[in-house]
Amino acid sequence: MSEFEFTCSINTGRLRGVTSHMPAAHLPSRVPSAAWAGQLKGRDARSVKQAGVWMTYAWPHSTFLGRLRSSTLDDLMNLGTPMVYPAHRQLLQQGDDSRHVLLLTRGVAKVVASSESGYEMLLAIRVAGDLVGEMAAFEDQPRSGTVIACSEVTARIIQVNALEGFLTDHPDAMRGMLAMLSARLRWANRRRIDFRAYDSRTRLARVLVKLSQAYGSPAPGSDAGRQVLDVTLNQAELASLAGLALPTTEKALASLSRLGLVERSYRRITVCDAQKLLVFAQSL
Repeated sequence: MSEFEFTCSINTGRLRGVTSHMPAAHLPSRVPSAAWAGQLKGRDARSVKQAGVWMTYAWPHSTFLGRLRSSTLDDLMNLGTPMVYPAHRQLLQQGDDSRHVLLLTRGVAKVVASSESGYEMLLAIRVAGDLVGEMAAFEDQPRSGTVIACSEVTARIIQVNALEGFLTDHPDAMRGMLAMLSARLRWANRRRIDFRAYDSRTRLARVLVKLSQAYGSPAPGSDAGRQVLDVTLNQAELASLAGLALPTTEKALASLSRLGLVERSYRRITVCDAQKLLVFAQSL
């Protein structure tokens, strides 16, 4: 993928109604009141005290932070060192021996991996509330992928020893970690099953269903069934997620468009009817 041209418009975990004397670079962007409601789909507004300042975030329930109790969340958000990464910056590098994890608190990142032959593919998308780098930290192995900021990302750098101690002291955080890892394994297993069980068009539709459920927002001026993917992906990146060759992905996407299930524009996909796409994808 001209991977470094990758951009994302989703920006979960933003700040609402907070004034502070903290440096601007360390504060999440403000959310206009009209935009806030759209960001809360599948999320709860959570207030967290950081450096004496109360901040209100909205993390998806599926993320690590979205699974935690408020008291645990307060403790975790004061762990580690806060950092701000500009768009396109590498947060973690494949093959590196570092042992820290990154707790994303704002922005979007992608996880890519390269083979020895130089082939690169998109493995996953991570948003505010997610933890990245835990595999290398817990396994004591080199990084298995590279994490790249899609937009400006704020994160906390947490050393593995500190994280292990935190999980020991907070059983609900340990359960949240296990649930997060189980969800990621379930996604990987589902893609492996899809590879053998469905044709290319259906496999792509199933990926688009999952993306719309996780990152979709109602298209302006339409009903909730019409969803715009708030993650901007090119066709090479879609091909990676669906396990398809690029020409096959182009044909499958064109077929879904002719069926009226999706609409395409430059680096953006709109799901015309989420329920019809769900039925077509045979997703149960």
